[in-house]
Amino acid sequence: MQYTSLITFVLSLLLHYVFATPVPTPVELVKRAARTSTPSGCLTVRGSNTQSGEYATFGAALSKLGTSSTAAACIFVYSGTYKEQIVVQYKGALTIYGYTTNTGTYKSNTVILTYTQTSTAAGSLDASATANIKSANFRAYNINFVNGYGAGTQAVAVTANGNKQGFYGCSFKGYQDTLYAKSGFQYYSNCYIEGAVDYIFGDAAAWFGECTIRSNGGGYITANSREVASDTTWYVFDHSTVAGVDGQSLAGKVYLGRPWRVLARVIYQYNSLSNIINAAGWTTMAEGATPVYMEYQNTGDGSNTSARKYLTASKASVTKGQLWGGDTSWIDTSY
Repeated sequence: MQYTSLITFVLSLLLHYVFATPVPTPVELVKRAARTSTPSGCLTVRGSNTQSGEYATFGAALSKLGTSSTAAACIFVYSGTYKEQIVVQYKGALTIYGYTTNTGTYKSNTVILTYTQTSTAAGSLDASATANIKSANFRAYNINFVNGYGAGTQAVAVTANGNKQGFYGCSFKGYQDTLYAKSGFQYYSNCYIEGAVDYIFGDAAAWFGECTIRSNGGGYITANSREVASDTTWYVFDHSTVAGVDGQSLAGKVYLGRPWRVLARVIYQYNSLSNIINAAGWTTMAEGATPVYMEYQNTGDGSNTSARKYLTASKASVTKGQLWGGDTSWIDTSY
C-alpha cells in the first residue's frame, strides 16, 4: 500500500505540472533589416545625382568588374528605374543588392531594371532578356526585373542561365516568357513572378519557395523543357500563392503548365491555388509528351484534383536536397 500511495502521489504531481505549466509564447521573429547604403566592398550604382566613384547604370558597374576576375564581388543599387539591358558574365561569385527598407520582401523594392525587347526583334529568347545572367554563384536581392513589351510575343525579363543562382525578394514581370529558368541549380525565395503565357519556362532545377505567382492573362504558368529521362531537374513550387492580378477575371483560364519538351517535370506542393486554375490543371504542348505533373497538399479553390489531366500520383513532397542532389550550401537560408 505504501508503494501504491507513493506512485499515486508522484503521478499526481506530474499531471499537475503538465497541465498547470503554461505553454511558452513563441518568440516574435525580428523583422528583416533594411539595406539602404552600400555594404563594405561593393560598387555603388546611383542613377540620379551620381557621386564620385559611383556608377550611373548597372552596365557601367558590370563593365568595371570585367569578365576575367574570379574574386567575389558585389554591387549595391540605389532607388530608381534603370532603363537598360544587361548581360552578367562575371567569373567570380557576384551579388547585386537593391535599396530597400525591408530585405525580406519584394513589396518594399525600389530598384527597377526594365527594358522592352521581343525575341523576334532580338533574334533569340536570351537576347530579348532585360537581364541575361550567365554567371554561376550569382545572387540578387530586392531587384525588380521587367520586360515592358506586353502581350503578343515572347519577351523575357530574366534569362537565368548559370549554376547556383539565387534570387531573394526579387520581382519578375512580363507577359509571355517572363522568367527563363533555363539551366543549373536555381533558388527563388519570397519573389514575385507575373505573366500569362508560359511565363516560367526552361530546364533548370528550380525551387520557388514562399513566392507570389500571378497571372495577368489567361494561359499557362509553366512550360518546362526537360526532355530526357536521365535529366534530374524539376520545377518545385513550395508554400507559394498562385492567383490572378488584381482586377482581372481569370476564373478557370489558367493552367498550371504545359510541356515545352516531352518529359516536362513540375510539382506544386503546399501552395494556395486560387480559382484561376482550370479544373483540368494541365494541358498539352509538345507532341507525344509524357510529362510528370504532380500536386501535393495544396489548398484553395483551384486545388481540387478530381478532374485533373496528365497528373502523376504523389505520396510525398520534394525536398531541396532531392532537387539539388544534397547540395544546399549555396542558398541563403535566412530566406
